[in-house]
Order: sequence, then C-alpha cells, then structure tokens
Amino acid sequence: MTGAELLLRTLEEIGVDTIFGFPGGSALPIYDALYSNRKIRHIKTVHEQGAAHAADGYARATGKVGVALSTSGPGATNLVTGIATAYMDSIPMVAFTGQVSLSLLGKDSFQEVDITGVTLPITKHSFIIRDKNDIVKKVKEAFLIATTGRPGPVVVDLPKDVMAGEVDESNVKKDVNGFMASFTSKQKVSESWQKKLHEAARMIDESKRPVIYAGGGVVTSGANDELLKFAEKIGAPVTTTLMGITGFPSEHPLGLGMLGMHGTAYANMAVTECDLLIAVGARFDDRVTGKVDAFASGAKKIHIDIDPAELGKNVDVDLAIKGDVKSVLRTLVELVSIRKPEGWLEQIREWKKKYPLKYCDKGLKPQYVIEEISRITNGDAIITTEVGQHQMWAAQFYKFKNPRSFITSGGLGTMGFGLPAAIGAKLGKPDKVVFNIAGDGSFEMNCHELITAAGYNVPVINIIFNNRTLGMVHQWQEMFYEKRFSHSELPEITDYVKLAEACGAAGFRVTEKEDVTETIIKAIELNRPVVIDVRIDSGEMVMPMVPAGMPINRMIGLD
Repeated sequence: MTGAELLLRTLEEIGVDTIFGFPGGSALPIYDALYSNRKIRHIKTVHEQGAAHAADGYARATGKVGVALSTSGPGATNLVTGIATAYMDSIPMVAFTGQVSLSLLGKDSFQEVDITGVTLPITKHSFIIRDKNDIVKKVKEAFLIATTGRPGPVVVDLPKDVMAGEVDESNVKKDVNGFMASFTSKQKVSESWQKKLHEAARMIDESKRPVIYAGGGVVTSGANDELLKFAEKIGAPVTTTLMGITGFPSEHPLGLGMLGMHGTAYANMAVTECDLLIAVGARFDDRVTGKVDAFASGAKKIHIDIDPAELGKNVDVDLAIKGDVKSVLRTLVELVSIRKPEGWLEQIREWKKKYPLKYCDKGLKPQYVIEEISRITNGDAIITTEVGQHQMWAAQFYKFKNPRSFITSGGLGTMGFGLPAAIGAKLGKPDKVVFNIAGDGSFEMNCHELITAAGYNVPVINIIFNNRTLGMVHQWQEMFYEKRFSHSELPEITDYVKLAEACGAAGFRVTEKEDVTETIIKAIELNRPVVIDVRIDSGEMVMPMVPAGMPINRMIGLD
C-alpha cells in the first residue's frame, strides 16, 4: 500500500471516523487514498480555517480527537488560527498538512512553508514524517500527545513523496490495535500527593465561606458528577469560567453562573468575600481575575490542575495539587466532611435576589431570544458561539444542563469560530439540536461555511443578532472612548436571508418579539441549515461589566 493508505488505515485503527479538510497538490496522495476509503468520512469545507474550527467543534462536542487535513503552503497556514484557538482552550486536535517532497524542502519550492516551525508556539508538538516506515509510530505519537495530560493540538507534516511511496501493509498492525484504550491519564498515588489531599480536606472542613471556581478542566476530564457530589457534600457555591459553564448545572441552587468581567454580580461578590477559593481545572485568566491583587484577597486558595505550569502562574495559591481533576475530586469527596454553611449560603441567596441578571423587556432583545431557545430546547441543545456581545449573552442567559453543550472560543476569542464549530459539533452529535449564536460582524468572517452546511445537509441553526455594529467594540468605544465609533459600524448592505438562500440554506428575518418563538420552532422542524436574522438595537449592551483592570466586585450596570 502507499504511505497515504497506511496513514488512513492507522487512523481507522485508532478510531477516527471524520476528517475535515480541503485538497491540494501536496496532499493529493492522501486524497487519492480517501477516494476509495469507506470507513472515514471526509467533510470538505470552503476554507481551511473552517476545517480547523469544525474539527475543534467536533472534539469539544464528542470528547474525541478532532482531525483536520490541508495541503501545503497557504493550505497549511490557513489552519493556523484554528490551531491556535484549540491550543488556547486545550482541545485535542491533530492537523495533518501536506508538504512538498523531501527533495524540494528548503528550496522555496512552490507552496512550501515550514508549518512545523510556524505552529511551534501554538501546539503541544509538531513534526514532519520523513521516513515512510515511521508513519504508524508518528501518528500514534500525535494522538497520544494530543489526548494525554492537558489536551491540545498537534501538527503532523506529510511530504508528498512519503505519502506516495510504497510501504509494507503489515506495518499497520504493528502496535496499533488497542492503542488508544491503553493510554489513560492515571494519577500516580504518591505519599506527598496523598498528604496534599488531606491538607486540602482540612482547609475545606475549617472554612466558613468556601467557593468552588470551576474551569474547562472539569469538562475536559469528565468530572461533572464528581464536582456536583463535592459541592453538595461541602455545601459550597460553584462559579465557573466561560469554558467551564457546562461543568455544573446552570439551575442548581449552588450554581453562581459565570464570574469575571461579564459574570454575575453574586459570583463576583462571593469570590471577593469567600475565605477559601477552590480552583478546579481553571487558570486564573485576566478576564476572570480583574485586578489580580484584589482577587479573593482575603481567601486561602487551593488550585487543582493537571498542568503544573498553571499552578501559581497568575495567582499565588496556598496549596497546589497537580492532577486530573476527576481523580482529585473523587478522592476529596471521600476525605471531606458533610457541611452546610447556612449563614454563607443565605448571604449568597440575598445577593442573587438583589442582583439578578436582568434586561429591559421592551422590544426585541437578544437576551429574550436566548431564553426562548433555552426554554424551547429545555436546555438540551448544543450552543456554539462566535465572539462578542452575543457570546456573553449566551453564557449569561442559556440554561445548560449537559456537559460539552457550550462550544465557544475562550482564550483566543476567535471571530468566525461559531459556524464551522457548529458543523463539527452536529456531525459529532447528530442527535442534538445545534444553534450557533452569532453577531453580524463575527458571522461574516466565515459565513461561506454555510455552503459546507448546505452541501452536506448539516442542520445547524444560526441566530444572527444584527445590530449593524461590531457590538463589543462598539460598546467599549461608547463606554471608554467617548463614543468615538471608529470603524465599528457596519454598512447595512448585507441581506442575510438572501445570503442564506444563495448558499442553499433557509433564511428568516425577525423584527418583532412576537415572532421569535414561532421562528425558532420552525427552524428546528425544518431539519436543514437555517439563518435567522434578528434585528436588535445597536445600543444594547452586555451588563453587568467589570472595567478592565478593576477588582471584580467593582461592577457597572447593576441598576
């Protein structure tokens, strides 16, 4: 068989069933092998960036490795934004890139780019396969690196002649069968590790105002049940990061929602006033902490994370525990005492009552639309987002019930992420209703992927909050730049209904609140790609808000 056929056979054995990509010259041996392959589904996106985001969305929705494929040169560099997005949010992805033949490397050949060098800072690892006899070994290594420890993307560069060359078919069976099942992240139980867990349990038992701060690591490790049991046993309220939102049920009495810049007032106040902060799979990023010196300044801090580089990186902590959060929480649940800090929980309830998330209900409001989607789907849909105001409204007002049901670009904040990610999520979870919550500015960045959705009949529903501006930029300019709206207002020239129809999707326009429910239900029933153009006021803002660099209890927009 050829090297390309061996590559695909290896992917089959590992369990890959879907690849997102775009063909080109250096990748032709691989695409020739795909022509007769019946076990791996290939989804050709309109643009390679869409392939990377779709692979990312597939990975986030399923927990499996997302796989993207491109040709060399511009095909490979078009994957870079998607790779960086996955890297910042710790998403397992393997990006295969075609490359010029070995004899042409280093000669500025047509469509030659050193993609392993380009992506070095935004991958867990990147390498080029120079020997056809290394294909099985290197592909296995790529998946091992992408999935173990803190997950992340890996780039594998594939020279054309290596893929076209003949190899011994018996190589595919060499150490491949059962490969993925044999590699599980296991916490080594050492005396020092056990000592730290007992110290954590002591700190928890002695605290009077504990708060759990849960991040994306909870979702990644599948620790939702463990977190719920832990929180209920110690009676601690739970706040989450943007990435950790589906790690804890939105409507649970102990739930505080998201904290930070656009978090709930009661989450921010609870973190500010707590005497013990238990950070679980979170990295204390700047959108969460605000002014670092004032962040939970009166509290002791326990930090649990699988990546030792994160422990103490942004915030000094009293106890750092390296480990998979699922394993750590499972052990802690057995060690801690049953507690119910009633005075503290009463204070939380008072804050919730005094500072609820709210909005003016006159006219057509984006918050209302999201609440209706939540109600109609009973919180059971998968929600992807672009980046901006709409992203924050989705985080604030959708009531999530299931893990891996909120798919958004957190660390990198990638506009154009939501639509291709929705396609990947829907293909990975075909039984789920999938909505992409978008703003007009973000949607336009990768709106061409509607062609992909229509071409493969992937029924994703796009809600565009059309305010004729780059909403979050516009909001900052209004609040902090004396209303100098420099290049943040969009011309009213795009008809999103016609755009949807031109791409093979269905299009609707909503201008009145009374039409929201019927349109959402109809979009779900159509079971095809849909765009709903929701016309909202350009002055609508995301509130509450912590101005950049301020303590998180100094919020504006609470009135």
